[in-house]
Amino acid sequence: MNIKALFGSAVVLAVVAYGATTSYLVHYDHETAPKLSSLSPTNNNPKAKAAFDTIAEARCDYCHTKDAKLPFYASLPVAKQLMQRDIKRGLQHFQIQPVLNALEKGEAVDEESLARMQFVVEHDMMPPKMYLTMHWHAALGEKGKKAMLEWIKESRIKNYDAAGLVAPQFQSEPIQPIPAADFSDKEKIALGERLFFDKQLSGDGTLNCASCHGLNKGGVDNLVTSTGIKGQKGPINAPTVYNSVYNKLQFWDGRAKDLQEQAAGPVMNPLEMGSHDWAEVSKRVMAQPGYKEAFTKVYGGQANQERITNAIAVYEATLVTPDSRFDQYLKGHENAINEQEKRGYALFKDLGCASCHVGKAMGGQSFEVMGLEGDYFGKRGHPSDADQGRFSQTHNALDMHRFNVPTLRNIELTAPYFHDGSAKTLEEAVREMVRYQTQKGQIPEKDVQDIVAFLKTQTGSYRGHNLATITEEEAGILPSK
Repeated sequence: MNIKALFGSAVVLAVVAYGATTSYLVHYDHETAPKLSSLSPTNNNPKAKAAFDTIAEARCDYCHTKDAKLPFYASLPVAKQLMQRDIKRGLQHFQIQPVLNALEKGEAVDEESLARMQFVVEHDMMPPKMYLTMHWHAALGEKGKKAMLEWIKESRIKNYDAAGLVAPQFQSEPIQPIPAADFSDKEKIALGERLFFDKQLSGDGTLNCASCHGLNKGGVDNLVTSTGIKGQKGPINAPTVYNSVYNKLQFWDGRAKDLQEQAAGPVMNPLEMGSHDWAEVSKRVMAQPGYKEAFTKVYGGQANQERITNAIAVYEATLVTPDSRFDQYLKGHENAINEQEKRGYALFKDLGCASCHVGKAMGGQSFEVMGLEGDYFGKRGHPSDADQGRFSQTHNALDMHRFNVPTLRNIELTAPYFHDGSAKTLEEAVREMVRYQTQKGQIPEKDVQDIVAFLKTQTGSYRGHNLATITEEEAGILPSK
């Protein structure tokens, strides 16, 4: 037997088979790819259309949607297991169906999705190299990368910087400055503020909203878990009330759709403020001087759950903290932050932190898996129901350990960190995030310090007072406008 000839024939057959397979995949990928309807407004937006076509041609939907029609090899032994693993990982990391839906409708794509796509495009992470061995035509190329980045920039300018606060050189950045609060509804805000500090909302008259959300403590209580009525301890770390108006959903698990619904929760929670019914709460409130007149003037009637929580929510919407040094930098003041802080920001983006900590609040725009790149809960031990995160509300297996991404604004003031309060210092929090949320696993200590220095530029002001030194009295005085 002529071994060389046999080997040569095998090579030829392999090349022919590979060519036939890839040719088939080119056709299959094109024919089954997501497509815009003829009525989609995106057809009339060249940059958005180019971005949609790039996403479709790369077949991001294979691993980042739940019901994509997969190529034939996805049902073959070994390949099937690999594909199922990749799809599970893909859905944990990012789901692209909402992006496709928004583009079909001509609507704004959310900030977190824009940041995720920007990160993977700039770092040449998608499509994966192994995938490209069979789907070589799916590579983005310089044209595809340019199309994506131009559309992302356009989307941010159009949808997320309406106030025009971002300097031209920073319009591609995933973070925007916080605008000033709107204090125009003075009487409702004043009523909400009084209620925020009113201990009659609690069952025994000992607690108010500020008990867990101290406005002179970065909007938190600096405890691992909060102390509720009769000294009871809650199961989870208190998130800051500052800038919570920017959250898509409220609480770590997203169980409240907005600030008004959030305001109602703790009042009736037996571990928190411990009241039993809103009729009794309303009665206690109305028995105090001034409330009858205030509720009548603002709402035309007496206090009830709807009006109490609405007033608190309107007040909480004013608890924003603009004018941080980093915001000044984004507005074009290059010297507002120093060289170490600029290095920290560059590292923050390079590690992918800005893929989740996006927008004005640098958080609150998505729910992410804690331990995406490592077994955080296995290492920590002592599991609790609070560790379920978003799963406790959706009962979707993909939401297990998925939490509302916390804001990084004023982060130097809000220790301890994470939903479980396990990170005592900002340095520890950075190391843990790198370890469990990024593919790096570990970075030099100098890089940790640079990132911490950057994070400390996020401390803003409330009512003209720097949050690092603000007193309760200063935080409780309405501006005289």
